[in-house]
Amino acid sequence: MDEQQFMRGRVYGADHDDPDPGPRPGHEYAELVGGPLDGLLLDVTDWTAHERREGAVLPTEIGAYGPGGHTLYGPRPGDERRFDWHGDAP
Repeated sequence: MDEQQFMRGRVYGADHDDPDPGPRPGHEYAELVGGPLDGLLLDVTDWTAHERREGAVLPTEIGAYGPGGHTLYGPRPGDERRFDWHGDAP
């Protein structure tokens, strides 16, 4: 199994040792599309409408800037259940 296959369907931020890193009942998720976190689910359950429109700056070690870097995702116009990748930042 390659890394992309391993990560697909997992929730961003779930512990790698978690035996069930998938979505939890009663939570809302946005799928991250493209970029280093492609296929992960982002828990947006407690996000306000404003926060969802703003998108997310997520820490990641697997982006262009390595450890300490971030990757940027924003909501897809017309589909709030998908956040598209907008690039990486230090």
